[in-house]
Amino acid sequence: MRADELGPPDTYRLVLHDPGPPSDTQVRIGVRAAGISFVDVLTASGGYQVKPAVPFIPGSECAGIVEAVGSAVRDLAPGDKVVGSGWGGMFAEVVNLPARTVRKMPAALSFEAAAVFPVSYATAWHALVDRGRLQAGETLLVLGAGGATGYAAVQIGKYLGARVIGSASSEAKRALATTGGADAVVDARGDDWRDRVKAANGGKGVDVVFDPVGGAATDPAFRSLGWNGRHLVIGFPGGIAALRTNLPLLKGASLVGVDVRQFGLFEPEKSEANRDAVFALAAEGKLRPAIAKTYALKDFQAAMEDAAAGERAGRIVLTMN
Repeated sequence: MRADELGPPDTYRLVLHDPGPPSDTQVRIGVRAAGISFVDVLTASGGYQVKPAVPFIPGSECAGIVEAVGSAVRDLAPGDKVVGSGWGGMFAEVVNLPARTVRKMPAALSFEAAAVFPVSYATAWHALVDRGRLQAGETLLVLGAGGATGYAAVQIGKYLGARVIGSASSEAKRALATTGGADAVVDARGDDWRDRVKAANGGKGVDVVFDPVGGAATDPAFRSLGWNGRHLVIGFPGGIAALRTNLPLLKGASLVGVDVRQFGLFEPEKSEANRDAVFALAAEGKLRPAIAKTYALKDFQAAMEDAAAGERAGRIVLTMN
């Protein structure tokens, strides 16, 4: 799936494409499944804060089977089931990726589940552990708890020993958050949202907000923090919010940015250690993504539109022959 100019899904076409043999440090993967996120669609349209070079093949995470490895690659071999992540190139039947971005697939995951695992779970772990310093016994409020990173944050928050409140916009998404381990759920569209969040936490403010939503959700979520609270900014499909600066002062609270892509660039060793941690938990069956629907590669346009709508409880996946 490729386009010569960034744009909406109908800008893209299926084309014959062979990336050729891998370089010395690359792995050639026969892709079996690729995850589609809101960010993938935003990047493909040219709306993301960093624009990729064209022609562009979208896709930031995939799962498949190694077909060939470069001469400098030691830990992977043809036939290995693997998971890969990067910035583009994965809405395809074959992709060459740097070996450092490829890991053996946890046996507990299917190709479809593995394809949507790396980015969301690495993001949620970085957010909660590194940036939010979430501690056992604290309360975590997860916005968009039925979405990609939100559902990952629910599971990781519970693993870390927090009390988790999931906020989601539909009954199906709230049910999914409960399945993921949320102790309580609230309707994101309720007029009494703040009151319900406070009630779910015994009348107290929450310790950490995980916010992959933005827009109108950010201000009331920040106001729901308790003393020394941390509000984690993951993304803003709902729009970029404006926050009054007296709020952090009055609450002794922090507004904390989370960018897992730059984290990998500036702190590669720590980023790899984080991925070791989440992949180990997936292998133990403690972390598992939820799949809402799969589409064949030829139906990529419908799949991207579905992912952009954000109405599904769980992830959208492209599958390849």
